[in-house]
Amino acid sequence: MEEILRLFPNELKGLIESKIAFRWQLLQEIRLRLNQQVELIFNTESEWVEITSVREDFVFVVNQLSEFSLYRMEDELREGYITIEGGHRVGLAGKVNTLGGNVKAIQHITFLNIRIAKQIIGTATPIIPYMYKSAYLSTLFVGPPQTGKTTIIRDVSRLIATGWGNVPAKKVGIIDERSEIGASIKGVPQHDLGRRTDVMDACPKAEGMMMMIRSMSPDVLVVDEIGSKSDVAALLEAINAGVVVICTIHGQSLTELKKRPIIQPLFLQHVFKRIVLLEKHRDPGRINSIYDHNEVNILQKSRGLSNAVDWSTSFHRHDNMDRI
Repeated sequence: MEEILRLFPNELKGLIESKIAFRWQLLQEIRLRLNQQVELIFNTESEWVEITSVREDFVFVVNQLSEFSLYRMEDELREGYITIEGGHRVGLAGKVNTLGGNVKAIQHITFLNIRIAKQIIGTATPIIPYMYKSAYLSTLFVGPPQTGKTTIIRDVSRLIATGWGNVPAKKVGIIDERSEIGASIKGVPQHDLGRRTDVMDACPKAEGMMMMIRSMSPDVLVVDEIGSKSDVAALLEAINAGVVVICTIHGQSLTELKKRPIIQPLFLQHVFKRIVLLEKHRDPGRINSIYDHNEVNILQKSRGLSNAVDWSTSFHRHDNMDRI
């Protein structure tokens, strides 16, 4: 929590802290909009901090993010977000500068969205049996933003690299381009990613996948948010090298996903033996369906995935729940 609170000037920091101190585990986002009240978004509700964000607040936050050097944030300003210590992502919006039709930077930042990253041990426990059939199966997690994709693959990595049930641990290689999976500081993950996990931090996915395969010989390769031609080419090369791949992608449905020209090669070559579809819900991580390589929904409520776990740090099963 401290890595978040340090971003704000004292008065705003104190008001936010008083609102979230005892609900940190439920907090999803902190949103700042110029000349508007600060919005706190929890799992099931949103609240307003009774103070209006002014220009000076944005200057303070941006200086904290950039350590008083916007030049250091040049790439992030083009992308529209920056990842900070702890794996938290700060989204940026405002007046955009373009050059030759391409985004050069966000010049006047007047909107901020601080998305809270948390490790929730046990989120993948109900789903991991679906990903294993005498060996691990290449798996794609699909869902809109804020459906728990990164949280799930973080815990999947931990389980595979540590072992579960009678399944022994395997070597896991994580390409953590945005430092969101491991939340590494100077190359050291701050989250528990398992005993046999190696991480390539802040490295472009396509290049990092090949580097990881050549240097660390992983059994399973984990990447977040694929979507470019280079990502797809690297995934195909990894599969041809005999490596299992686990990744996420933004999407609403399997039908919509298959219409995207860039990722069609992955479906044509049947790369993924499991596709897990998450649905948008007030509680992140609700599972809609799990498809096999024939695109048949194999989700069985009776196996317990249904009825997965609370959005908390503990692992409890409930008969009327299907969220992770």
